[in-house]
Amino acid sequence: MKQYLTLLKTILDEGEIKTDRTGTGTLSIFGAQTRYDLRDGFPLVTTKKVLFNAVVHELLWFIKGATNINEDLTQHTPIWDAWADEAGELGPIYGHQWRHWKQYDVDENGQCCVTGIDQLKQVMASIKTNPDSRRHIVSAWNVADIDAMALPPCHTFFQFYVSNGYLDCQLYQRSADFALGVPFNIASYSLLLMMVAQECLLIPRYFVHTFGDAHIYQNHIEGVREQLQRKPGRLPTVTIANKPFFDITFDDIQLLNYEYQPFIKFPIAV
Repeated sequence: MKQYLTLLKTILDEGEIKTDRTGTGTLSIFGAQTRYDLRDGFPLVTTKKVLFNAVVHELLWFIKGATNINEDLTQHTPIWDAWADEAGELGPIYGHQWRHWKQYDVDENGQCCVTGIDQLKQVMASIKTNPDSRRHIVSAWNVADIDAMALPPCHTFFQFYVSNGYLDCQLYQRSADFALGVPFNIASYSLLLMMVAQECLLIPRYFVHTFGDAHIYQNHIEGVREQLQRKPGRLPTVTIANKPFFDITFDDIQLLNYEYQPFIKFPIAV
């Protein structure tokens, strides 16, 4: 995970002081990229503990198209609790857009109707039938729905690339909380890459992480300095049961040989 730590240090050393929506303040850079080769191991940060179980629960929650934290999320991780309303609803965020992107159509009576596009099913079908397409894209940034979302998507869209039996994935992240959120995002999209590759009978290779505003919150700086003094360890491995993509459950995903250093508490900026 030297790629992650190198960019983390760059933001700490070279980041510009900026205000932000939360009022916390950040050190920020604009435009950066890291690349992780999953053949070298699963890219889970080792210089602090990352809650991998929470990563899995959130990703599976996205995949099923859920938008309410009471639908098998909050009992496993409080990651979205701060943004949910009293009923637990978050609006049409990631999972809704991945599985139910709103589409206006005309029914058999010539009347306007609303249907949904399942982007995940669509992109996997495209990878299988037209692997060299440059349109293997899933987007969460639906301009028409932004105001209805509790939090507009930080990881806005991702694209797959097929070459010589390998599958790569690139994520564009418009806003990146580098100390707290990014290790979680790296693990989540690397796991998604593995799941899609398995479904499409390909080998997962590169996860490419591209950033817009990459920042460290002011109240994370001391924790970041502590983390940068630590030496990264050997990467763990992840196994996934050989099942159809949408049948995979939490118990089908196993993290092996994760050797991490002590947890560092980074407050969530809401």
